Amino acid sequence: MGGPEVERLIALLSRLPGLGPRSARRVALYLLRHPESQMRPLAATLSATAAAVKPCHLCGNLDSSDPCAICADPTRERGIVCVVEGVGDLWALERAHVHHGLYHVLGGTLSALAGTRPEDLNLQPLLTRLAAGGVTEVILALGATVDGATTAHWLTEKLRPFGVALTRLAQGVPIGGALDVLDDGTLATALKARRPF
Repeated sequence: MGGPEVERLIALLSRLPGLGPRSARRVALYLLRHPESQMRPLAATLSATAAAVKPCHLCGNLDSSDPCAICADPTRERGIVCVVEGVGDLWALERAHVHHGLYHVLGGTLSALAGTRPEDLNLQPLLTRLAAGGVTEVILALGATVDGATTAHWLTEKLRPFGVALTRLAQGVPIGGALDVLDDGTLATALKARRPF
């Protein structure tokens, strides 16, 4: 098709989330057609980002500074820590502008199928932060999956001795959601977690 370099580019692009082999070929072709305006700047940015961005030692967020911009921000509510599975979840909450406290990235959830054990999770920095005092609430913002629920229960047992309030995200009918298209688990959770009007 285009030599070993092009094949390697397509193979690497196809490993990215959301890109299969056909999409990877389209992206590769686009980049190859625009080497000066797209490919070279992208390559330079990828290289610079790989060299500069590292996990924050306090929370696990990815940033070019350590501590990250969120942990270093003096305007954040330091007494509230939101525990998330991954950096993508942290970024989603930040985009929504709904959490003004700090974060902690676990780096996964407990999973027997995936082989993720408690020692595989990034828990120690959170325990250190709680032991230092000043944290009054930990929000467990984990997915509404079996692994997320298992991890939340395990975390509850680990964090309870610190005497902080432990909360979780509400679950149920999404805004704009029609009842007839929701799965049984979501409907059951929504009905059990009903509240006064």
